[in-house]
Amino acid sequence: MEVREVLLPGIGLCYEFNTADRDRIGVIAKRSGDFEVVRYQRSDPDAAVPIMRLTGEEAEAMAQILGAPRIVDRFSALTSGMTELDASQVRVRPGTPFVDRPLGDTQVRTRTGASIVAIVRDELVLPSPGPSDVLRAGDVLVVIGTDEGLTRVEQILDRG
Repeated sequence: MEVREVLLPGIGLCYEFNTADRDRIGVIAKRSGDFEVVRYQRSDPDAAVPIMRLTGEEAEAMAQILGAPRIVDRFSALTSGMTELDASQVRVRPGTPFVDRPLGDTQVRTRTGASIVAIVRDELVLPSPGPSDVLRAGDVLVVIGTDEGLTRVEQILDRG
């Protein structure tokens, strides 16, 4: 799907795309941090009808809700043509040495060459987690790496 970025001087940026039903949708990211979702009229492509307004916090919640079920599928599709890389999910089990500790304590990338690209916690997705993000029991880590690297990530999270 093509997403076009349009600069709105003094307002912010608008991201536009066409739906399968041929509606043109715009998501306006305002300089204030708020967002507005609009639908352009077919009869006048410059006329936008507001659908909803969201605060930055509300937009973040919506992005997490919409992204959570699809994030692993996206990474799997991304790596499907690369025979050396694969995507996997690794659950942080209760009792592992890394529960309630920062991700950086695992030293996963250094020890395995694999990358943790997201943490899925309940219905929330934490993309691109940093070393200070704390792991919780039940978290699902989205990991990209070689088969060997993915296996080692599981071992590290289970045993330390």
